[in-house]
Amino acid sequence: MTSLHRQFAVGASHLFLQRKRNPPVGARPGTLVPAPDSPPPVIRLMRYDADHLEERTIEDVGEIAGILERGEGVSWIDVQGFGDEATLERLREIFDLHPLAIEDAINTPQRPKAEIYENFYLYITRMVRLGEHREICSEQVSIFLGKSYVLTLQEQYGDVFDPVRKRIRQSEGMIRKRGADYLAYAIIDAVLDGYYPVIEMLGDRLHELEEAILERPSPAGMRRIHTIRHELLALRRAVWPQREAVNTLMREESDLVSPIVRQYLRDCYDHAVQASDTIETFRELAASLMDLYLSSLSQRTNEVMKVLTIMASIFIPLTFLAGIYGMNFDYMPALHIWWAYPALLVVMFLIAMGMVVFFRLKGWIGRS
Repeated sequence: MTSLHRQFAVGASHLFLQRKRNPPVGARPGTLVPAPDSPPPVIRLMRYDADHLEERTIEDVGEIAGILERGEGVSWIDVQGFGDEATLERLREIFDLHPLAIEDAINTPQRPKAEIYENFYLYITRMVRLGEHREICSEQVSIFLGKSYVLTLQEQYGDVFDPVRKRIRQSEGMIRKRGADYLAYAIIDAVLDGYYPVIEMLGDRLHELEEAILERPSPAGMRRIHTIRHELLALRRAVWPQREAVNTLMREESDLVSPIVRQYLRDCYDHAVQASDTIETFRELAASLMDLYLSSLSQRTNEVMKVLTIMASIFIPLTFLAGIYGMNFDYMPALHIWWAYPALLVVMFLIAMGMVVFFRLKGWIGRS
């Protein structure tokens, strides 16, 4: 398996081999069912205001309660890994999260959406990024927005939020001067921006496949097109609902999202629309490439059949003459003349060349 084929296979496994983990039948609402292979939680804290920044890893989840009670600045608590159910339950108690909200965040995957609760917002999105070997990695990210905090829950280690963290550390732009709603906007915007490298990579692969199909169509190229179509379908399922989710945050009247941040959320909405439109364009291109593959394959088959038909047409009269000459009757004309056999060969050669010239003049061979 080549490296490019391996990228297709790994990408497909990350995007498609994901099934929602439902609690047992009859279980109480809010029952958590994290993935069996989920890593242990790693909790990172970034607490900041316009002048100060505190960044560290939290070893004891109980520390978060004291941080929230102080209410100073904006606190970003980022949890990566769902491997400890007790830690997740403790987080739910500290942040006073609704059982159904934490269930949607942990029992992945969920459809991207935004839900409004009494004291917080829940925004569920699908984060897509390129791995070390340019394979497509996908996971759910749940964002809880409170008055002075943002809580993010991620299935695995690694994300696309490093540019946001860098802006906080360097106090770039307005992120250190705004509240938690602006931080939530920056995180959502980073998730949507993460789709563009993946979409561009799939577009480059489609253009490469287009050239390969035109030059030499093969079943391997057909399989790669099929894989890209499925990847684009998975991306569409992830992007399309986010337009509605962002629109909910924009239009819902609440003190948790300021009018200024609602204006910035319009940019996120535009990014979601642009990403979905690009995905639709590439899906149509992939479908046209499948048609192009079938057309190219049919054309090559026709070319082969044309050559075989021309060869058979040339040999039909020759076979007729050879069959008559080989009947060996005693009273056949010129049967016992020494020049009869060479004359027959010359006649057969002239007939073959005449047919070739005729086929060429008709444009059946040698030119289109």
